[in-house]
Amino acid sequence: MTAKEIMKELASMGSEGVRKIFANHGAPKEMFGVKVGDMKTIVKKVKLNHALAMELYDTGNSDAMYLAGLISEPAKMSKKDLQHWADNATWYMISEYAVAWTAAESPYAVEMSNKWIKSKDEQIATIGWSTYSAHIGITPNEKLDLKEIGHYIDHIERVIHQSPNRVRYCMNNFLISAGGYIPELRNQAIQAAKKIGKISVDMGGTACKVPEVKPYIDKMVERGSDLKKKKTAKC
Repeated sequence: MTAKEIMKELASMGSEGVRKIFANHGAPKEMFGVKVGDMKTIVKKVKLNHALAMELYDTGNSDAMYLAGLISEPAKMSKKDLQHWADNATWYMISEYAVAWTAAESPYAVEMSNKWIKSKDEQIATIGWSTYSAHIGITPNEKLDLKEIGHYIDHIERVIHQSPNRVRYCMNNFLISAGGYIPELRNQAIQAAKKIGKISVDMGGTACKVPEVKPYIDKMVERGSDLKKKKTAKC
């Protein structure tokens, strides 16, 4: 399928109901309103396709940009490509999922995470935290820099309450990822969350809630997440 054909199919899948839901979560007007499950029928047809992913992302259409993340080939993404995607993300489903998932599986996952985390731009910082969190979930623990991750846990404990809105949410997810996937850092993550206490995140008037760190980690431990990492960051 060509990008033009895909855009036509996405348009046919869109609905006003989904557009309203996404808009309530902060999505821009440039979208068809396609359910992710429906979108995956296209993924089955085109598989992974770097060139097509790049073309779809540059349409600026939210559905096409999310789909681009699902069909991207992270190994073919350059640092310039990743930065381009980060700079042009339109809302959190693109920044914290499509971009972060692709970056997490790329050869530059940690390098770009460390760069983005330091950004004063809220959305760029969320991509950094989300990328590192996703990278932890797919990378064998022996290949992770546990000292660096431990430093980030301490950093989150110190600054989370003074950080921007979505950054707080992504920092919280980082604690869950670090504690759930890495036994050596589990207690540190849980104790940090305990000291942090409840964090306030504006979810845009939606029913979404900030996950609690310890209960979430406990569920991950029960299903053996630290013993069997995910094959892909994408979902």
